Amino acid sequence: MEAHAYRGYCLENVRAHYDVVLISGAEPTWEKDFLLDYAVADPTDQAALVAAGRALAERYELAGVMTWTEWYLVPVARLARQLGLPTTAPEALQGCRNKHTSRSLFARHGVPSAVSVSVRTEREAADAAALIGYPVVLKPAAHAASMGVIRVDTADDFPGAYAFAARTADHGVESTQVLVEEYLDGPEVSVECVTHQGQTTVAAVTRKTVGMPPFFEELAHVVDANDPLLAAVAPVAVAALDAVGITDGVSHVEIRIVDGRPRLIEVNARIAGDMIGHLVHLATGVDLARAAADIACGRTPDLTPTRRRAAAIRFIYPAYSGTLTARGATKPTGGVERVRFQRQPGDQLVLPQDGGNLFTARIGFVITIGPTATAAQDRAQEAYRHLDIQVAAAPQTAPATGEPAA
Repeated sequence: MEAHAYRGYCLENVRAHYDVVLISGAEPTWEKDFLLDYAVADPTDQAALVAAGRALAERYELAGVMTWTEWYLVPVARLARQLGLPTTAPEALQGCRNKHTSRSLFARHGVPSAVSVSVRTEREAADAAALIGYPVVLKPAAHAASMGVIRVDTADDFPGAYAFAARTADHGVESTQVLVEEYLDGPEVSVECVTHQGQTTVAAVTRKTVGMPPFFEELAHVVDANDPLLAAVAPVAVAALDAVGITDGVSHVEIRIVDGRPRLIEVNARIAGDMIGHLVHLATGVDLARAAADIACGRTPDLTPTRRRAAAIRFIYPAYSGTLTARGATKPTGGVERVRFQRQPGDQLVLPQDGGNLFTARIGFVITIGPTATAAQDRAQEAYRHLDIQVAAAPQTAPATGEPAA
């Protein structure tokens, strides 16, 4: 359900312009309505992926290969290269996937970023934190969606926080290291970029609402076609993409504004998650999913804005962990583009402070449009107020050993 809720628009938009054949790790379900054909293979298994790609290439004239899944970026680029199709170099994408490599490239090219130290043990991490100075951020070097990322304010909190980050880092493909980083204190934004043959166009800036400290859970986003911040962050985003070597594709560049100046968090060399690409389409008319497909096929994408408005998304979270017993909207409100639930009554909801993450905590989302960012956000808040969400609280338990306390 999550893939359909958050990525369905991508497949639908691409299918409107191209015949699509899919390589999927499991038998497709909802995707079949948009497919000409498919093959089942593990996209993280390079040999299996290449075999599936070659089998499809024997049946169809493949024009391009693309993915919007973080963990598949490098294998898919290798597949594209083997098939002689356009792609950013796999080595550059490996650099994006490994945040330590990215930080090194940012420093080498003079892109303003955060102080960052890669470590393999808790002792090394504690020494790095003391050197950088609290608060610091711990994060897996190669993961996604803010999973395993935690802020640490004092040395007393460090052991539990390190255990939390290290458990997620252990599942990394490109790296199992943990990064200890300077905490960038300021508003967070992302810059949605399109790069074709080495030339980058900035399509939009997304303002983010992040909460549930010490975690970095993304609670809401808003895209405004008229956002004045775009001019300030665009040069830094483009410099970051140049530094890591992105030549072709859609990228999601995360930045924090510290003392009025942009500082890089990371480069994600794929369409943003959390429906941000859909917000960009609603606000500006620029279709990032189609742009990604065009670039994968060696075509110049059309990035001409056709709208000048704003779009917002508000994610639905429970007030506490427990069992979802009911969910729905009590009455329609103005400006709502969609309300989507990804959890059913009876599902268990686990917030980050109780050991969960966005996949276990979110109930769904509301998307609204408006003439300005404030109007779109106000409409999202109004729609949120008219939701009927009921959760039976989970029994209170003490945090497990190594878990940060709530």
